Amino acid sequence: MTHRRAVPAALACCAVLAAALTGCTSTGTGSAAPSNSENPSSATGSGSANVGTVGSSGRPTPTPTASAAQAPTATRCHTSEVRASIGPDHPGTGQENFAIILANGSHRTCTVYGFPGVAFVNGAGEAVTPDAERTTGQEQRIVTLAPGASAWSALSFTNPAISGVTTVTPVAVRVTPPDETEPIRVRWTGGRVSNTGKASVPQVSPFRPGDGS
Repeated sequence: MTHRRAVPAALACCAVLAAALTGCTSTGTGSAAPSNSENPSSATGSGSANVGTVGSSGRPTPTPTASAAQAPTATRCHTSEVRASIGPDHPGTGQENFAIILANGSHRTCTVYGFPGVAFVNGAGEAVTPDAERTTGQEQRIVTLAPGASAWSALSFTNPAISGVTTVTPVAVRVTPPDETEPIRVRWTGGRVSNTGKASVPQVSPFRPGDGS
């Protein structure tokens, strides 16, 4: 009789234990699932062409497009590798328009991106006008120059005779390639330039392929 009473009690105990184990197993599996299991690429940023590295906030940071990225340092055209020149005037209605040209004189392909540095100087190398201003609203893009190829930036200003400002005739222009610090001196033959900083101030555009002709 004692044996028969012990069997139901043992079975009941096993059922309770099995239920407890089942509950523990279900909870453990749910918490162990990776949070990014539905989109594994979200953790590395490799799932989209517009996603780059993961930032300090834990969210992927966008990778700039080629048109917004600076020219890679390894391929940038250095001052020692290019020749600078200024093309002839192509006047418009009261406007003087020149091309600042950089030609790749090296034996490797290099790139330019952005605006040139421009300073009008006298025979002693001293600046005689305010710095040229950068145009707005024009896209900057990387221009790849094979050996011998050129890029150009538009240099424009209102004819000082029309604006009635005081002027100076520079001897030369110091042209500095983008992201470089060493300028190239180019003889200036474009006539008088405003030296007031109030009107007829020259403006330069971002570099684009070609020589501006």
